[in-house]
Amino acid sequence: MMFGYVIFGAIALFGWLVQSRLKSKFKKYSKLTLQNGLSGREIAEKMLQDNNVYDVKVISTPGRLTDHYNPKDKTVNLSESVYNERNAAAAAVAAHEVGHAVQHATSYSWLQFRSSLVPMVNISSKLSMWIIMAGLFIQSFPILLPVGIVLFAATVFFSFVTLPVEYDASNRALVWLSNENMLTDEEQAGAKDALKWAARTYVVAAIGALATLLYYVMIYMGRD
Repeated sequence: MMFGYVIFGAIALFGWLVQSRLKSKFKKYSKLTLQNGLSGREIAEKMLQDNNVYDVKVISTPGRLTDHYNPKDKTVNLSESVYNERNAAAAAVAAHEVGHAVQHATSYSWLQFRSSLVPMVNISSKLSMWIIMAGLFIQSFPILLPVGIVLFAATVFFSFVTLPVEYDASNRALVWLSNENMLTDEEQAGAKDALKWAARTYVVAAIGALATLLYYVMIYMGRD
């Protein structure tokens, strides 16, 4: 039990460090104004056009770090700062989200696989923790804990499937920014560094989810 707490503590600390580093990186590169003068919206729209994607709209969404691509209505949703700002951080985020739109348009296999898991994961993520908690406290129904573990395992699997999708979107973004000479060398390096740290947050989340799953499995095996 103590070993489990140590592992969770280490992962939580590492996650906090990565998040802190990510925020500092984006703050740093938000001050690196683009010499081409393009906003995040303009960067996104140009990348879509250059990849022959004409049925996706770029829109502004409220909040901070709320940037995402919605495959249902084919919209690249950029947070207000990214949508309007003209800096290396905004360019990196905008291009990354368009990377997902390009994945969708080109039927990228990992994105398709991830999308096929969404309905199942939506259900398992809502039910798994409730069933696990019930299984931990209501031992007269021993089936509850393993059922909860299986449901939680689906969400863990989803978090690992997400990794190649996110890394590929960043790679597409950086390749396009470089090939089209959108950024100076300094701006390109900043965009690459920002996306590197953003990707690491997904890695930490996946490892944390796996550690939690193994912890519940150990509890179940200990009962037997």
